[in-house]
Amino acid sequence: MKLLSVGFGLIPLVQAGLRFPCSTLTFQRLDPVVQPGSNPSAHLHHIVGGNAFNATMTGDVGERATCTTCQMAEDFSNYWTAVMFFKHPNGSYHRVPVVPVQPLLGGSNGAQGGITVYYTQYDLMRDNIQQQPIKAFPPGFRMTVGSPGSTSPPHVGLTYQCLQGGNRGPEMSDFPTKPCSGGIFTTHHFPACWDGKSLDSPDHQSHMYNTITMNGFTNAPPCPASHPVRVPQVTYETTWDTTKFNSMWPSGAPNPFVWSFEGTRGYGTHADYMFGWKGDALQRAMDKSECFYDGCGAIKKQAMSIANQCKIKDMVGEQTDGWLPALPGMAEMKN
Repeated sequence: MKLLSVGFGLIPLVQAGLRFPCSTLTFQRLDPVVQPGSNPSAHLHHIVGGNAFNATMTGDVGERATCTTCQMAEDFSNYWTAVMFFKHPNGSYHRVPVVPVQPLLGGSNGAQGGITVYYTQYDLMRDNIQQQPIKAFPPGFRMTVGSPGSTSPPHVGLTYQCLQGGNRGPEMSDFPTKPCSGGIFTTHHFPACWDGKSLDSPDHQSHMYNTITMNGFTNAPPCPASHPVRVPQVTYETTWDTTKFNSMWPSGAPNPFVWSFEGTRGYGTHADYMFGWKGDALQRAMDKSECFYDGCGAIKKQAMSIANQCKIKDMVGEQTDGWLPALPGMAEMKN
């Protein structure tokens, strides 16, 4: 499958923030933010990052993890999203494979599946840290963006793109309506304004405030008094290899792809974040001006061949791949 780069030649040489690949850690029905302690959780997730991931996670995650699937060796955070499935006309389901995002600056560096993670200070092209310093998240911090129960288009920053040849195409708030020759590309932008006090909130979102008004890597407008602390703008990018299912998409039929909670449209796209950087590593990178990718060397990197060795055990013990009569967990909900 040929993946692509976007027109990043248009971006000036001055760039700000972090960008790095994280390989897949596991596919499991676990969600320590929204359903802590539940094994299994309601629906399947695609999870990357540190090996401290578990059904329940509290305190300093970075201190407990011993390896990470991310290229930044000091990042033991966990990043996860729902999982995309193809729904066959006969009613069966098949998990859509994840392939490395092949963008920008040198490819995936040997990542296996996974996502690309960004921490930007202002936007993708520059920083503003002299006037607007960025505060790294504290240990124990977590947040979500989007909701599986959404029935209307999500807030800007949660998008789909239909990969065709060397083009990602326009950003959309719902699944593509036609087969995509290069797969489906999803993006999850998190809010950049924090209340400065709460590590979490009952809905996992109220301690954050989303001032982003446009899709893409654009600067978020100023933070409000209720959420005055500017934190890194966290973004995930995922490439779902839908190509082998295109021949099974009947001509003229509606989109056959669903998330692991099903739903009726793609509006329920969502993502979870749990901070787990070691010590002051992330703060060091956010304090660097006009740096991109690795914070001007502020953070130690590891070869993806090492990152790919990081694993966790299967804590749920259910089949999640191959042709399934129902989505993982959905049969239980119907009984």
